Amino acid sequence: MVRAVTYDCDVLVIGGGIVGLSTAYAITRAAPGTRVTVLEKEPGPARHQTGRNSGVIHSGIYYRPGSLKARYAVRGAAEMIKFCAEYGIAHEVTGKLIVATERAELTRLHALVQRGRENGIPVRELGPAQIAEYEPEVRGLAAIQVGTTGICDYGSVAERLADASGADVRYGAEVVRIDRRAALGVAVRTADGSVVRGKVLVNCAGLHCDRVAMLAGDDPGMRIVPFRGEYFDLKRPELVRGLVYPVPDPAFPFLGVHLTRGIGGGVHVGPNAVPALAREGYGWGVVRPRELAGTVSWPGAWRMAGRHWRYGAGEVRRSLSKASFTTAVRRLLPAVTSDDLVPVAAGVRAQAVLRDGTLVDDFLIREGARAVHVLNAPSPAATASLPIGRAVARRVLAAM
Repeated sequence: MVRAVTYDCDVLVIGGGIVGLSTAYAITRAAPGTRVTVLEKEPGPARHQTGRNSGVIHSGIYYRPGSLKARYAVRGAAEMIKFCAEYGIAHEVTGKLIVATERAELTRLHALVQRGRENGIPVRELGPAQIAEYEPEVRGLAAIQVGTTGICDYGSVAERLADASGADVRYGAEVVRIDRRAALGVAVRTADGSVVRGKVLVNCAGLHCDRVAMLAGDDPGMRIVPFRGEYFDLKRPELVRGLVYPVPDPAFPFLGVHLTRGIGGGVHVGPNAVPALAREGYGWGVVRPRELAGTVSWPGAWRMAGRHWRYGAGEVRRSLSKASFTTAVRRLLPAVTSDDLVPVAAGVRAQAVLRDGTLVDDFLIREGARAVHVLNAPSPAATASLPIGRAVARRVLAAM
């Protein structure tokens, strides 16, 4: 005999970043009257990955055709622009250049043209003179211009999703324990001793999603390895008109140091990608031994390091040496000097790594009994957040 349970909500979402709030928004849109509670440990929304990225609305050109990233980013970019317009959130469709500065990059650049066309993205190929028309200070052998890229304020998007969802969003509610029973639902205890009961759990905890999955009793089959991205502001923003990216290395899920003119008119430069010594390790001085031990004890972290140590060493060098970072920027923007770069707040990417050392290259969503776990949602998750939210919502509603 199953005893009666008094539920505080129908769906309990852990994580108040843009993916968690988009999920809450999608659930209440798809099933009006569904009671959704969002638990966020910070005093407000979007305090980590969502609020610390470069604000780019990605076109979807980089991602393997047919992948979730490709499908959701292309769809999500159009939806994000529409959402921002509907709710009066600052945004702009700027387009961007992806610039090859060495001959070895030309093959990868041409492959991106083909990938963009397969993903339904209009691209234009440019020579050196045409690059100068778009960006007079940028130098390159060839480039592609992607017209559907934009910028927006993702922190404001998250705030609007929280309001428009009608969910009960509780800030300062850090989850410390989860009791899940397939016949009953889930009960979550927060750090202040409160208990919240729901029928289905949604794990959108970002940097802590693997830990939350294990608290719920599910083996996520991966671990989050945090990578810090360090940014600078350009003291002479007039050097850059829009968005300028290097040709990425397809072996890594990072896009390289790029130049982004933001909503406020300033130009963001970065990020690099260095291992963080804590889940929220926004500087080399932030070390949390227990979290670091959890990372280094994961076999996949060592296997990843063994494969990619040369790439990682270059990123660390650019982190520790402003001169090295400046050299990387000068490949695209020769006029820049070290004095032009002013350090600003860093971000941390929650990168899922499998036991065999594979860097998970696509969004990863898995289900358990009365639970849906979003286990890999780094960039372009902000761009793709509305389609991701709907995908998670469908699974949640099917589980109720």
